[in-house]
Amino acid sequence: MRGLLCSPLPMLLFLLQPWETQLQFAGPRCRSGPLDLVFVIDSSRSVRPFEFETMRQFLVGLLRGLDVGPDATRVGVIQYSSQVQSVFPLGAFSRREDMERAIRALVPLAQGTMTGLAIQYAMNVAFSVAEGARPPQARVPRIAVIVTDGRPQDRVAEVAAQARARGIEIYAVGVQRADVGSLRAMASPPLDEHVFLVESFDLIQEFGLQFQGRLCGKDLCTEGGHGCQHQCVSAPGTFHCACNPGYQLAADNKSCLAIDLCTQGTHGCEHHCISSPGSYFCRCRAGFVLQQDQRSCRAIDHCSFGNHSCQHECVSTFAGPRCHCREGHDLLPDGKSCEARDLCNGVDHGCEFQCVSEGLSYRCLCPEGQQLQADGKSCNRCREGHVDLVLLVDGSKSVRPQNFELVKRFVNQIVDFLDVSPEGTRVGLVQFSSRVRTEFPLGRYGTAAEVKQAVLAVEYMERGTMTGLALRHMVEHSFSEAQGARPRALNVPRVGLVFTDGRSQDDISVWAARAKEEGIVMYAVGVGKAVEEELRQIASEPAELHVSYSPDFGTMTHLLENLRGSICPDKETQA
Repeated sequence: MRGLLCSPLPMLLFLLQPWETQLQFAGPRCRSGPLDLVFVIDSSRSVRPFEFETMRQFLVGLLRGLDVGPDATRVGVIQYSSQVQSVFPLGAFSRREDMERAIRALVPLAQGTMTGLAIQYAMNVAFSVAEGARPPQARVPRIAVIVTDGRPQDRVAEVAAQARARGIEIYAVGVQRADVGSLRAMASPPLDEHVFLVESFDLIQEFGLQFQGRLCGKDLCTEGGHGCQHQCVSAPGTFHCACNPGYQLAADNKSCLAIDLCTQGTHGCEHHCISSPGSYFCRCRAGFVLQQDQRSCRAIDHCSFGNHSCQHECVSTFAGPRCHCREGHDLLPDGKSCEARDLCNGVDHGCEFQCVSEGLSYRCLCPEGQQLQADGKSCNRCREGHVDLVLLVDGSKSVRPQNFELVKRFVNQIVDFLDVSPEGTRVGLVQFSSRVRTEFPLGRYGTAAEVKQAVLAVEYMERGTMTGLALRHMVEHSFSEAQGARPRALNVPRVGLVFTDGRSQDDISVWAARAKEEGIVMYAVGVGKAVEEELRQIASEPAELHVSYSPDFGTMTHLLENLRGSICPDKETQA
């Protein structure tokens, strides 16, 4: 606290000066930083009219020493007595002339002295953002200058402490009868810098000079040592740090951190957001290119470049072009050429005999002498009943080895149209020349594949032609249950098929007749020099259905259809 006393002569000279000349504070305008400055003026009845006019001129003179503007110092004025009145808020005027005009139009309230009420109004209203104060995050100093001439009629200590706690710096100026204790209770520390006491309103300009000195003190930013990474913003007696655009102040209030706009979730990038200080840009994943909107991504069409060399089709992938073959084709190891696929090896075709691949499809074939059925897969076989079939094959010297191989192939073609199984058709094979040999009996093999493999393994005997001996062996042994024939009680047909190329060297009549008597249905197939009379003697009646002949081994396959129709008669024929 300090008192300001003047000798009579200087005082007289001062009073003789015009008001506005007296109160023009020397020195440049305060440009140390923006402020939100509110004057709280006591206009109670104790302030006489000429004293109030002095206070009004004091305010005008003080304004002229401030750098006033929306981005510099904003000024508001309130007056109080028993009530509080806003002369103009912080955001009302940006020109000094408008402020001066409002101050000159002030009319005192001339009532009590409710200083605590005025401080509360300043804290809750005058320094609100709605009234024009800048928000706290802007870090603009808030300063209240309270000018009073008496003792408050309400409590000021508690409300002043609340105001200071909210960051309002309070200067308390007492004139004449002001209570020093109340001034100290209102002001911010240190008190010797924030409490002023003058003996009369005539001397209040001394406070103006000192107050202006406070506001326009040293620029701490220019003296260095502030530690701000980007910007130092000076304020009266203090400073604060600020960051460049795209950065935000760190917890130490000095360092600056780049603002990661990507983390805010508003970037709109389809794939990746890459942050840079105060900005960002979008990036696409590999295999994509950024669209014109700089946010969305489009897959790169590698095939459109025209250098893929694919034989059929090009498919663009993230890694580049990839060749693809049309249906029914497979890609070759070079990754570009295509080869027609063998569907028979790649699908479950279901063909009973043979599958033939044809382009994008396939078809089934049947053995010669058999026809493809309506399902397009199966071949006509003896499926109308069970048969025990014994084949007597001539292995004499006249047949010769190469023709014997043709005979074995012919036998297997017969097997192809049979439904070979233990419950279906059973097949046995006997070879004869000068002697008789059972190659395999009826009960040995249960599938056509096994029978055919066994036929191919038969070795050529190459001797005489004892057809009668072979017929006897068939009757006495081949159709016995011991050899695999089914019991007669089951009524399974017994069929014998004799294959020969010449005249028999023994009598055939007895055992040919005996075979028929035993219920064996006999078929005779002759080739080359076979004797028709013997063939008819061997075969069952009628001979037209049971005798077949081919002039040579190379053309005997045409007999298969006749044999199929005979050995496998239609149901109507059986009926």
